[in-house]
Amino acid sequence: MKAQLFASASVVALFMTPGIAAAQSTATGQTAEERQRDDNDIIVTATRRTERLQDVPLSVSAFAQDELDELGIVGYEGIAQNTPGVVVNRPTQNFNNFTARGINTNGYSAGLQSAVAIYVDELPISANGNSTILDPNLYDVERVEFLRGPQGTLFGSNSLAGAMRILTKSPNLSQFQASAGIDIGLTGSDSVRQRYNAMINVPIMKDELGLRVTGYYRNEDGWVDNVGTGIKDSNSLEAYGGRAILLMQPSDRMKVRLLVSHENSKPADSGLTNPARGKFVRLSDRPDLFQGKLTNYNVTVNYEFDFAELISSTTLSDYDASFYVDLAGTFGQAFPFALDAYGYDDLFVQETRLVSRHDGPFEWVAGFFYYDKRRTVDFAYRSTREFLAARNLTGLPDEYYQRFNSYTDQSEIAGFGEATFRFSDRFWITGGLRYGSTEVQSFTRGGGYNSNYLTLAFLGLSNFPITVTPINYAEGLKVKDDRLSWKGSVSWKPTDSLTTYATVSTGFRTPVVNARAGLVSTINPNDIVIPDGAKSDSVTNYEVGLKGRWLGGDLTANFAAYYIDWQDIQVQANRVSDSIQFATNIGGAESYGLEFEIMARPVAGLSLALNGSFNRAKVTELTPIEAAISGAELGTRLASPKFQGSSTLRYDFGIGGGKTAFAAVNVSHAGSFPNQFPNVPGNPAAVSPTYDFTEAWTNVNLYAGVKLGSLDLTAYVENLFDDKSITYVHPEAFLDGRYARLRPRTVGVRANYRF
Repeated sequence: MKAQLFASASVVALFMTPGIAAAQSTATGQTAEERQRDDNDIIVTATRRTERLQDVPLSVSAFAQDELDELGIVGYEGIAQNTPGVVVNRPTQNFNNFTARGINTNGYSAGLQSAVAIYVDELPISANGNSTILDPNLYDVERVEFLRGPQGTLFGSNSLAGAMRILTKSPNLSQFQASAGIDIGLTGSDSVRQRYNAMINVPIMKDELGLRVTGYYRNEDGWVDNVGTGIKDSNSLEAYGGRAILLMQPSDRMKVRLLVSHENSKPADSGLTNPARGKFVRLSDRPDLFQGKLTNYNVTVNYEFDFAELISSTTLSDYDASFYVDLAGTFGQAFPFALDAYGYDDLFVQETRLVSRHDGPFEWVAGFFYYDKRRTVDFAYRSTREFLAARNLTGLPDEYYQRFNSYTDQSEIAGFGEATFRFSDRFWITGGLRYGSTEVQSFTRGGGYNSNYLTLAFLGLSNFPITVTPINYAEGLKVKDDRLSWKGSVSWKPTDSLTTYATVSTGFRTPVVNARAGLVSTINPNDIVIPDGAKSDSVTNYEVGLKGRWLGGDLTANFAAYYIDWQDIQVQANRVSDSIQFATNIGGAESYGLEFEIMARPVAGLSLALNGSFNRAKVTELTPIEAAISGAELGTRLASPKFQGSSTLRYDFGIGGGKTAFAAVNVSHAGSFPNQFPNVPGNPAAVSPTYDFTEAWTNVNLYAGVKLGSLDLTAYVENLFDDKSITYVHPEAFLDGRYARLRPRTVGVRANYRF
């Protein structure tokens, strides 16, 4: 029946469905005004000002909406597969952690900020460590920019290895626009994928007031079977959301932008599998849930003075996330052990900056940033009623043997600035500074309780009353840190077609406090005592690059070579006896490599895009104590592939009447890499039983379609050769299934229509 539904829906999509909005000129993200000024140049705002990509002295990849549409990119995986030097560690939906330029010790980072900052407009959404990070919908966006290397001067403490920016599209004040799109696919033999999008843009008062509303809905069958719950294709997904943007332009100098957005992503189960049970088979006593709801409210005011533009962005955001996971793999499924946690994030972000707009050789940006976040988590550790009854373990109020609530307050205040002085059109220098103060403190609210359930269950005891002890209020350490990030670069254009640069830049992450510092294991008192936390780590990035553009843009090439010195590395470790996570520091590491992006149009209609990176990253400084607590060794590889890259070959041709068709193949590849440090924390003589490598994988996608005026139709095959390689290995033993694989072969059609 699912196959019949797929076939019927495909016919509807081909002949009846409207599609996605008119895209910008490929890979530019430009307005018409910018295209007129910078014919065929790629325009980005990676430096907080509008600049040609060729003139930006750092490594940036930019994706406009039409590129995202044509490559079928709807989330983080597609961005990572087509960005040099980047992989996304994605065990399952809404659980994402980027690695850029090798700066990662594993793909999980419990309790740590991600090394790559993710922004939706001005809102950082990636400061949640190993918690669920929502997959934002990439529809009707202005563009996506991925900045590689530390971006500490302009994007703050959570951009240690880079920053990804999702820039939403503002209303058009002069023209009515509307669009809609549908994507119907079939994964494997019977899993239907449905994606629907729509947008309407209304100029309420021409050139003065406009409204743009975007909405989406996704309903996707899964492809992983859970033998514990008995559910086939258990990792299905339902997601929906939208945003509304009101743009007011009361004068030629002033714009006010109001945004409200809401996204709700509800995967029904995890996609992690256990290869011992089958390629796409998992086991948990109940579905593992990583679900999230993100709501944003933003006001952005632009005012143009004669000498500079003032930009003020104020954001309120709340993020609710479930983190329900079966932990029984810790003890080989000997007894029930699970965590049902729910987190609530309340954020306030204010950024105000001035951007120079006067003529002359001196250009500058100066600003102020304030970030305040409270993360509250309700922890509930669970057995099952059936197990408690079978063992006659009494004394609990319900099936939960431990409950408590904790919260963490985190704030950052910073001032930043960046300036460029142009000695001539061919030679300029850029410098930037950011001084920030961060503060983090965790608390445990009173009123919760603990018990000796784990000890009784581990020892196999029956007919015992469970001892319940209250959890009292506890105030964790308050950790403060003041840091200065800086950047300096020199750019030189030996010819009009070639820009070269050399850059030194720095970045850091905020310190981390362990909420359960000082806790002794009840199962093995001789195991590691949870330390206080981890201080800030920092990187210094040395980079040289060149950006060339020839033959009127028919040939472009970007190359960057870098060396990164990473000091006081924040690492996530896991106490073996009871799987409690904690953060600490170890000495240092180095990462060096080469990135390239090449685009060529050798003949009319034919284009080739090629990008990739070569990277070597390893631990270079380590004391015996640091080795013991982290499981690392000198020379240990970090969690990144030695080679990663992608290529797209596309041919466009006319079919008469002003209509065109195209065919394209996209190939992406990543080498294997370790999932963690090799040894057991607390026992450096023993190889960790969870130490493993991902597999090298190659993903081949085919696309063919026609452009019939306002209607675009595309047929596609994703993962043509049905590569089932392992792309992620979870570093902790508590999960029965710790392996993620490429999505199986998916065939489908997309229909996009613009009014």
